[in-house]
Amino acid sequence: MEGSNWRPPRECDVYLSEFKHCKSLWNRFHEYYTYGKASDCQQWKEDYNSCKEWEKNHSSHFKESLQKSERKRVAEERKFSPVWELRQTPPADWHLPLNQDKPQDS
Repeated sequence: MEGSNWRPPRECDVYLSEFKHCKSLWNRFHEYYTYGKASDCQQWKEDYNSCKEWEKNHSSHFKESLQKSERKRVAEERKFSPVWELRQTPPADWHLPLNQDKPQDS
């Protein structure tokens, strides 16, 4: 039995739960609203099936498939930068009263 000490990075039920969440109507709406398209949920299902097969057979093929998928997922999470630029110090005029008479840009 290959890889008998190795465990998948997540429980198999987590992959199934993520797949169901990804396919949910609420998440589909949120993805479309936020990104303009629905995300592909198939990888979660493939990972669930690979996890279940690994639990049955302890095959190195399924182990490598899960590892590759998780590495790709982590790499995708790291490539996104924050939307807002974080400040190191407050603005110089932060303590001054707001100018209520000046029209704001719209």
